[in-house]
Amino acid sequence: MKIQCLRASVAVAFLFVSIAFTGVAQHGGKAEPNRIEFKRGATSTTISGVVRGDEQAEYVLSAKQGQRLVIKLNNTPAKSSCFDLTGPDGADMGLEYDCNWNYSKPLPATGDYFLTVSRPSQAKGTSRYRMTITVK
Repeated sequence: MKIQCLRASVAVAFLFVSIAFTGVAQHGGKAEPNRIEFKRGATSTTISGVVRGDEQAEYVLSAKQGQRLVIKLNNTPAKSSCFDLTGPDGADMGLEYDCNWNYSKPLPATGDYFLTVSRPSQAKGTSRYRMTITVK
């Protein structure tokens, strides 16, 4: 009887630890960026989203050296969000000097490019955006 009670106690303790760990895992740490993928045969895709306050939406895109990357960002209210682009291995793409709504250049390297969409202000507010990404 004592062994059954001990087993039940261990099972209950394990359950509580599992639930606690799951809660920490869901709310702790930084989420992985959303991978941008194109439908078969397509060279362009459109993403819609919302950023509030100081939130950022994060995306990653795989591309090859020499391909032209075109990004067009539209938002409501106008100019309420902008994007930044970082190249493979954290290479600076030189966009941080201003709020960006359009980009069109050949890519300097093959790899994953990291794209963030955020509001230019940390104040309260919401921006709804629609971003079209083309790789040719």
